[in-house]
Amino acid sequence: MKLMNIITFFLVIHVGTLFALPVAKIDDLNFRPGPYYKNELVNYNFEGIVKLSNCSGSLIKFEGQSDEAKAVVLTNGHCVSKGMFGGFIQPGEVLTNKTVNLKMKIFKNREKLFPITAVKIIYAVMTNTDIALYELNESYNQILARTGAAPLTLSFEKPLENTPIEIVSGYWERGYSCAIDGFVPTLREANWTFKDSIRYTAGCDTISGTSGSPIIDSSSREVIAINNTSNEDGERCTMNNPCEVSTAGEISFKKGLRYGQQTFNIYSCLNENRDFSIATAGCKLPR
Repeated sequence: MKLMNIITFFLVIHVGTLFALPVAKIDDLNFRPGPYYKNELVNYNFEGIVKLSNCSGSLIKFEGQSDEAKAVVLTNGHCVSKGMFGGFIQPGEVLTNKTVNLKMKIFKNREKLFPITAVKIIYAVMTNTDIALYELNESYNQILARTGAAPLTLSFEKPLENTPIEIVSGYWERGYSCAIDGFVPTLREANWTFKDSIRYTAGCDTISGTSGSPIIDSSSREVIAINNTSNEDGERCTMNNPCEVSTAGEISFKKGLRYGQQTFNIYSCLNENRDFSIATAGCKLPR
């Protein structure tokens, strides 16, 4: 998670941006990166990828969910604003069913983007994991008819070590390819802790603004996790410098290691109508 410098902070307050941490330094939904940031080596599939004003996301659909259901966007909890002056969701804090009016854009392909609008934070948290689910004002069918963009399926299975993955960023309009290097029992960053995090192999050198990008299984194109943080400076357990904590309590850290959060547990919180609710019996996410 990235800190902004003081100049950027005051600029952020001036223009009404709602974030002070791990998001892109240019807060602009109309931002288009130059060719330097676009990886031309691999033809990544951008259909269903979402651009936020300073983060990335994806239009996801649950297995068995109706095409007539209101569409859902998945991004990081740390991409969610808590109010006029921003600030992160605190450890132990959970946001649910909060009305918003948040503009986003969805890709049909790498060059075609269409506006979409989130009207509710279904769920957002930065405890044990780092996820946010937004409800849009349109159904999957309505978005498909208007934009031609179909959602990505959220996998209900726990991912495996060595799975080849792609991380596709709507904000930077580029992708990364690598594999799952392993799983971290506890990942600690400043006051936040994440459980059973994914560590990447070399190749997925994600940067600010890729927060919230879906981690996609390269073979199935299902979303299996979500990109969220990296150790930027080689420091120990500080902001922007997460450390790994083993089950025995041993701490390790290394500059350049990057991480994501698994998403299969979202299925434990779906009710019989395939709607998300933390009141669902057996829900394994923080309440």
